[in-house]
Amino acid sequence: MNSMFSRDRWDEILEALNANKFRTLLTAFGVFWGITILVLLLALTNGLKNGVTADFGDFATNSMFMWSQGTSKPYKGLPKGRYFNFKIDDVAALKTAVPNLKYVSPRNQLGGFNGANNVTRGTKTGAFEIYGDYPEYIKQQPMDILQGRFLSYSDINAKRKICVIGTGVLNSLYDKGEPVLGTYIKINGVNFMVVGSFKMSNSQGDEEQDANTIYMPFTTFSQAFNRGDTVGWMALTAQDHVSITTLKPQVFNIMKARHKVDPTDDRAIGHFDLSEQFGRVNGLFSILSFVGYFVGALVLMSGIIGISNIMLIVVKERTKEIGVRRALGASPWAIKSQILQESLMLTILAGMVGISFAAFIIWGMNILLDYYGPVDNFANPSVSMQVIFTALIILIVSGVLAGLIPANSATKMKPVDALRID
Repeated sequence: MNSMFSRDRWDEILEALNANKFRTLLTAFGVFWGITILVLLLALTNGLKNGVTADFGDFATNSMFMWSQGTSKPYKGLPKGRYFNFKIDDVAALKTAVPNLKYVSPRNQLGGFNGANNVTRGTKTGAFEIYGDYPEYIKQQPMDILQGRFLSYSDINAKRKICVIGTGVLNSLYDKGEPVLGTYIKINGVNFMVVGSFKMSNSQGDEEQDANTIYMPFTTFSQAFNRGDTVGWMALTAQDHVSITTLKPQVFNIMKARHKVDPTDDRAIGHFDLSEQFGRVNGLFSILSFVGYFVGALVLMSGIIGISNIMLIVVKERTKEIGVRRALGASPWAIKSQILQESLMLTILAGMVGISFAAFIIWGMNILLDYYGPVDNFANPSVSMQVIFTALIILIVSGVLAGLIPANSATKMKPVDALRID
């Protein structure tokens, strides 16, 4: 008995597939189209995911922002609608009470990038975002330091009048090639020495706004712009093994207790939880991936049914040949394995061409995106090797399933009956 991988067997299979080329092509097209759609849907889902998650920028996705708002309930003799501010002491209190917080960065802000001109250097002026920050903020919002350095704790302790400027500020206030480090800019009438310049790492948010930003030590900001010990808002990041969302209630309770706010007052502290938003987005894309697999599998199924039908016809056409082989002593498995091999080969060949075609379309999409620039909420459509591997497994299983019914019908025939058919 010839083995499953013998040369004769392969020649026979190729001959059978070549016998009716047009029929073979039409049958293979169903599988080709199914696997192409499956891979393309997953690539497009990935492109959407890359685009949307890039909007989170590089800001640590296990972070949240928190600020104070008016109270919505009276408490301990204090009226409803009372406004309060976070204080610098709150930072140390939070770090002590919630050890799972990795960074607690108090922040203050002045002006706005669309506001009035607040920065001058010689005859040049501009309106920029001015932030008072702590050194660890760069770990929450990664940025590339182009020249010089970022803020340090010695700046915080000495309340140094220094600042780090974005590329937009640099281009507005300096001539090309002009030295920047050690020069002075005037912010709201106060002189600050520039010790560094930066650009955001892979910023996908508001790039123009990021570039038109100036950072200075939090303590210097408070002193220069009379903020005392108040904090505008905080950026909190949890330790890597803990979700910031689970720490939120504890953080809010501490802040409410420290500022005499009713523990049940949910309006008093505003927040934006990046981790929660990121989780929602990821959940949505898991559903979309499932839909991609589901739709692709359904289309592929119609291709598999096509192959199964054709194999049934092939078995019927070769009834006599099967009868002769059975009469000559071929085992049912030998007959079965040949039919299964034919259907497998047809399925895998069509599938590989489909995967290659889908890869070509994805490559074309990426070239167009590179040429015409980024599209909102869509970036780098691609599929991982895991998806290709999964597609191949689906193809192999499909090929076996497509051949099972025809293979079984081929071995159910009695050799005598098969030989009688003209």
